[in-house]
Amino acid sequence: MEVLTFAAKKFECNKQALEDGLSKKRGSGEKASEEAMSNFGNGKGKPVNDEEDDEEDDGNERDLEAWERAYADERSWESLQEDESGLLRPIDNQALHHAQYRRRLRSLSSASRIQKGLIRYLYLVIDLSRAAGEMDLRPSRMVVVAKQVEAFIREFFDQNPLSQIGLVAIKDGVAQCLTDLGGSPESHIKALMGKLGCSGEASLQNALELVHDQLNQIPSYGHREVIILYSALSTCDPGDVMETIQKCKKSKIRCSVIGLSAELYICKYLCQETGGLYSVALDEAHLKDLILEHAPPPPAIAEFAIANLIKMGFPQRAAEGVISICSCHKEAKFGGGYICPRCKARVCELPTECRICGLTLVSSPHLARSYHHLFPVTPFDDVAPSLVPNQHRRPKNCFGCQESLLNHGNMPVRCVTCPKCKQFFCLDCDIYIHESLHNCPGCESLRDSKSVD
Repeated sequence: MEVLTFAAKKFECNKQALEDGLSKKRGSGEKASEEAMSNFGNGKGKPVNDEEDDEEDDGNERDLEAWERAYADERSWESLQEDESGLLRPIDNQALHHAQYRRRLRSLSSASRIQKGLIRYLYLVIDLSRAAGEMDLRPSRMVVVAKQVEAFIREFFDQNPLSQIGLVAIKDGVAQCLTDLGGSPESHIKALMGKLGCSGEASLQNALELVHDQLNQIPSYGHREVIILYSALSTCDPGDVMETIQKCKKSKIRCSVIGLSAELYICKYLCQETGGLYSVALDEAHLKDLILEHAPPPPAIAEFAIANLIKMGFPQRAAEGVISICSCHKEAKFGGGYICPRCKARVCELPTECRICGLTLVSSPHLARSYHHLFPVTPFDDVAPSLVPNQHRRPKNCFGCQESLLNHGNMPVRCVTCPKCKQFFCLDCDIYIHESLHNCPGCESLRDSKSVD
């Protein structure tokens, strides 16, 4: 009996302790919930006791996102290649870029005897539909395209000083002309950046109808071109787009398309019918290369390749401090600008066409900068370190930048040589001479020395 009484008392004590513990825990839980409600009422949004844990969790999530983002952006696994011994080593991006550049240069030099269109009238059609908001290109297709279009506009006017560009945006099923044909890169870039915003569907037919109406007024000596940066996977057209494509073909409008999603039959058909180029960008770097391929002037159309004389005017700079009405903007401007030599009208920028008399207005530097397309620099020959006879006669420095042509072990590195003057150049100077300078320093120095003699 004593044992049973003791066990009963012990059970009652444990039961009482358990009830006290539950009530204590319940009280602390109610207190915590009251604090949580007060925190929500004060706008804090979470209990005080759990702030440190939540902050730690948020930090871990941010670290994880940064870790993923670093690998997604840099794609470091693509910068490795396997050598002969089976080991991984980083890819020589400079040599790879130069090899691609050399292949492109040779392909262009093979067509150097083909007549090119130096006076180009180009409309750049940018897809700002809902598809342009996709984030497969970071931060979005629209932002990446705007960045590359800005670079293309500057490069275009650098290589085509006598040409003009216009911008067209397609969104909400309609085509909107952002800028008319003009020769000012800053005005085009400013207009584009002020109209960024994607919505609705894209309409390829409306864009082609708009640029056809604009380019159909261009004189026969001007080369009519359209470059379409297309993000959508479909086109929402009010009529038969095939008829519009035939109209562009009949008007000799060369249409090229750069896709940002998948290949579309209608875009491919458009380029085949009008003689343009169709390609799909894989990433941002590939998109940049595809856009800049359109910067040099393309081959001239056979019907427009007939030599003819073009009347051009070379206007003088307007006097400073004089108020005159600008024929471009139809408003009074103070100082600056240029005066048309035929009708004495004022224009703001060159090259352009006088709105009063229709005379093409250019400057002499514009003609000089177009000269290198007619007579390009001869492609240099590759020189491998093991293929140079009489290594002791090989120069140790680049003729252009005077940088050393030897590595850290005093071993010769890969370089190029001019087939005419036989001077050696580094890979960076090779690209700079053919893309920016357009003159060989070695050949120019020989020409100067002969003139002095």
